[in-house]
Formats: sequence, C-alpha cells, structure tokens
Amino acid sequence: MPSNQAKKQTRKQVNSDAPLIIATPTLREKQRRWLKSLEGERRLSAATLEAYDRDLDQFFTFLTRHMGEVSDLPHFPGLRPADIRAYMAERRRQGTGSRSLARGMAGIRSFVRYLEEQGLASSAPFNAIQTPKYSRSLPKPLSEEKASQLVDPGQSLSDEPWVTARDSAIMLLLYAVGLRISEALSLTPNSAPLPGQDAMTITGKGGKQRRLPVLPVVQSALQHYLSLCPFDLEPDEALFRGVRGGALNPRIVQKTIASMRGALGLPDSATPHALRHSFATHLLANGGDLRTIQELLGHASLSTTQAYTEVEMSELMQIYQKAHPRS
Repeated sequence: MPSNQAKKQTRKQVNSDAPLIIATPTLREKQRRWLKSLEGERRLSAATLEAYDRDLDQFFTFLTRHMGEVSDLPHFPGLRPADIRAYMAERRRQGTGSRSLARGMAGIRSFVRYLEEQGLASSAPFNAIQTPKYSRSLPKPLSEEKASQLVDPGQSLSDEPWVTARDSAIMLLLYAVGLRISEALSLTPNSAPLPGQDAMTITGKGGKQRRLPVLPVVQSALQHYLSLCPFDLEPDEALFRGVRGGALNPRIVQKTIASMRGALGLPDSATPHALRHSFATHLLANGGDLRTIQELLGHASLSTTQAYTEVEMSELMQIYQKAHPRS
C-alpha cells in the first residue's frame, strides 16, 4: 500500500499544473520492451502499436490516481477485478465507446500477460471481467454500377487532365486491385505496374508482402497518369503527387471522393475504403474463393475476410424479401 507521504505527493502532482508522472522508469522500460516484442513477433503495424501504447498510458494514469502513487510494477500482482471495473467505469464516464474500450482492454491484457510470463503479474483479475460487447458494423460496398462511376475519368470534377488521370488511377488501384489507400499512395515509379506487368508486390500492414494480379486497365491508367504528370518523378519517390508537387496526402483523395458523392448521388458510405470493400464483395458475389480473397486483401485472419460473406448474405436477403411472392 502507498504511504501517506506518497499519497500526498501524488495529490500534489494532480493539483499542480506540472505534467502528471504516471509510471516509474522501471514500468516504462517494461512497456517499451513489450511494444518491441509485439513489433517483432506479431509484426503489428505502427498505428496499432501507437494505439496500444496510448491505451496503456491511460491505464497508468488511472492507476496513479487510483493507487495514490505513481504506477509501478509492484501494483500489478495486487490488482483485483474491482480495480479493473473501476478503470472501465472511468473510461465510460469519459465518453469512451464499447469498441474503443474493448480494443483498449485487449492491449492492457496483452501487457499483463507479458508481465505474467515473467512472474510479475496475474491475468486472473482481467479474465474475471467481461469485455464490452459491441455490434460489428459490416463493410458497406458500392454496387458495381456506382463503383464503376467513381473510377471513370469522365466523372472527374477537376479541370486539370493530369489530376483526373491521377485520381482515376488511384481509385482503380483500390477497386480493381483491392489496395488500402496507404498502400496505393506508397507506390513509386519503380513499383508501379505498367503495361506488360500483370502483377505487383505490395508491402501492407505489419510489413507483410503480398503478390497481386493487375488488370490491363489499371496498367494503362498508371501509364496515362505518368504521361501527363507535370513533375519529375524520381524512381524511388512517391508516384502520386499533389498539385504543388509533394507526395499526395490521403486526405485529398478522401475530399475528392466526397465531392464526387454529391455529383453522382452516392451515399456517405462511398469512401476510398468502400472501393476496397467493393472489390472483395464483388469478387465473392462472382464466385471468388474466400481464402483467395483473404490473400488478395492481406488479411491476417480469415475471420476478417468472412465479414464480406455476411454482406453478400444480407444483400441476398433483401432481394429475396422484395421479390418473393410470399414475403
């Protein structure tokens, strides 16, 4: 238990304008090594590691206030289910939703299991707590007609031919190859599949590489963009450029599609990622194998890809209910 002096010191921290110290150097070192192990063994993406790091900091902040002294390794063996419930209740009061809280708890549990392997903690209090439940939202693909409209250069709102060619090439990479927007924007002139190159290698989340087939229409679109691009493109620098010549920001692509939604009468769910969803759903609807689609999308788990089967079934049910004479 913390001493009265430690409690007074912590209250002094909380009530002062100085930054609150939430973890001892020893605990910080364990946090750093845990993140390093996740990066090396599970090959998690930088964004996921950053989220886990942030979630653990939130837990350390809670522990510091809850225990009355800076959180440290000796606090972990003595944690009780009531302490975990108190943390979750505090996060709820702060407005954290079920999905975010469940993800945060997953990260904290992972850290505690890491300590448990070293005899420094017990995961039993966490196992006694039920993870927040939330309804998983299904992907929202576009119809084949709407997806085709988005990637059609003739629908562009730009007066610059090279910008029109750029946007069409990017959207074709999302819809016809199934890339994430970050993967499309990471291409260089050296890695772009030009006419005659019917496959490309992409490095996705966690540094995992996958080999993808590329349709001639995509190859031609990339070649057309390169022929019109007004900037000198170095072989290993960004392929897609903004109007000032710098690497294209994904926010520009998002804004472009948002502008096209109004002109084409598309729903708010029409986003760059919706084109990737459409790629998977349309492949599945036309007889694509789920395992193959998993490989094309670069999903680590088949369960992630299986969400597209639910989309397909929901669409079939809607058609059935509208068309069946007994519905």
